[in-house]
Amino acid sequence: MAGNVHSLHGGKMVVFADRMKGSPGFKSLFAEGMKMVEEAAAYLDGPGRDESRSLDRSRSLAYATESMRLTTRLMQLASWLLLQRAVNDGEMTPAQAAAEKHKVRVTRQEIATARDMYDTLPERLRELSDRSLRLQGRIVHLDQMMYAPAQPSAFHVPGAVEAQFDRLRQAFARQPETA
Repeated sequence: MAGNVHSLHGGKMVVFADRMKGSPGFKSLFAEGMKMVEEAAAYLDGPGRDESRSLDRSRSLAYATESMRLTTRLMQLASWLLLQRAVNDGEMTPAQAAAEKHKVRVTRQEIATARDMYDTLPERLRELSDRSLRLQGRIVHLDQMMYAPAQPSAFHVPGAVEAQFDRLRQAFARQPETA
């Protein structure tokens, strides 16, 4: 079963990640992600373009690198969110989404520029980049919960150890013979 965070509810297994996809929390996450895509596009096509023209060569290169990273990161996150929404809306089955998921890579990605150079980039680019990294962390976490193979129970004792416990139980279960 996909998803490794679950609970028993009324005798049935509930996978929290599956419930999250249809929840108001997911809708809020989806709206946040789509809004961030729009904000980044508006910035990069407008004020960001103007700001980048005033940068020296090394900062201009760092700006280009970070703006490409930001755009790529947000497109990956938007693709993931759209895939999950398609399942929620019944446009795709969970199996179809899992098959399509290999095209959508959501992995943790840090800034590409050295921190001292990054700190000299325009404030709005850094703010968008930092927010996108936080959103990415939340989505990567959800993705792992939803698509990671189910983990064996932490309370299951493997073969040889289990056999030892059985022998101990049997030994203590026997009544001592009285003479």
